[in-house]
Amino acid sequence: MRHIVVIGAGQAGSSCVVKLRNGGFDGKITLIGAEPQPPYQRPPLSKAYLMGDMALERLYLRPLSFYAEQGIDLILDAHVDAIDTVNKQIAVNGGMLAYDDLVLATGSVPHRLPAAIGGDLDGVHVVRSLADVDAMAPRFVAGARVLIVGGGYIGLEAASVAAKLGLTVTLVEMASRILQRVAAPETSAFFRQLHKSHGVDLREGVGLGHLTGEGAVSGAVLTDGTELTVDFVIVGVGVAPAASLAEAAGIALDNGIAVDAQGRTNVPHVWAAGDCASFPYHGDRIRLESVPNAIDQSEVVAENLMGAEKDYVAKPWFWSDQYDVKLQIAGLNTGYDRVVTRGAAPGPVSFWYYQGEKLLAVDAANDPRGYMVGKRLIESGKSPSADLVADSEYDLKALLKA
Repeated sequence: MRHIVVIGAGQAGSSCVVKLRNGGFDGKITLIGAEPQPPYQRPPLSKAYLMGDMALERLYLRPLSFYAEQGIDLILDAHVDAIDTVNKQIAVNGGMLAYDDLVLATGSVPHRLPAAIGGDLDGVHVVRSLADVDAMAPRFVAGARVLIVGGGYIGLEAASVAAKLGLTVTLVEMASRILQRVAAPETSAFFRQLHKSHGVDLREGVGLGHLTGEGAVSGAVLTDGTELTVDFVIVGVGVAPAASLAEAAGIALDNGIAVDAQGRTNVPHVWAAGDCASFPYHGDRIRLESVPNAIDQSEVVAENLMGAEKDYVAKPWFWSDQYDVKLQIAGLNTGYDRVVTRGAAPGPVSFWYYQGEKLLAVDAANDPRGYMVGKRLIESGKSPSADLVADSEYDLKALLKA
């Protein structure tokens, strides 16, 4: 009986095995996870779950019983030590497990602060796993002083939860503005004002020098010499693809585990999907850290494991929840040379990215219509007139008929 082993029980790994079963694969399936919990949603960790608005069981993608009912061997709290691609087996939990096809859905790992600047002090947290959030949640009490390092979406989401719960929040971003790596100055300005209006002490162009404390963090010295007293620290300075296992096995890397359009690595019978994998996209190679990509790419891999020979065509979209604002993003803004703003806060507002006359992406804040229309336009290759987009009196839906 053919045996497909999936390493990584996150969104990508779970989606892959479910698609296999739903698609009629009747062989053996093993899903291996490093955490003790069954596959769960990660986005709510830094939002609803941290706020206390979502119970643990609601995080689970499916009940634990589902996997046994579907004949999926779920191995949790597991450690995979090595992949033997010659003999097609993996070393896991001290034993060897043979496979016919192997899918790597190992996700990504957060960057941590170096120990030399206090990164190993108690009270210094990252936001990635359920264990990470459970460890920091008891510290979210009104009046506590938290320093957030990094002004990307993870840092800003953590800041919004902390501010809503009454903590004293300082956020530092070494770059000249928050969201500099992923968004236009217009989007940065929108969220800067939003956070300041909620009392966040937001400092741009200022980094962390080092943390202080005996055993546990108690203070921070910033790069401008400012000294802060803090009760705990949240580090949100990006992630890296979890590719060390693949690298040790001789599987090619290129900003993650390199796969072709169908999800194959350079090693026969080894595939990859999700945050850990980079793939061809419009003549380039990209890696997307998002739930939609994890689901869609892993489902294509599952179909190809069953012989579909189908290329994965990414349709990037993302979201972020901060305070009462839902940001929805369609497309990729790489290479934009101008931004068109539609609407204005406190009402719906969206920022449309153009490269010349070509529409690349849309950032829509509390503007679901702008997001929906923008996404459909981008996916269909249509680029509306920037003047019409900027005219808030013009019916956006009419752009879809043009």
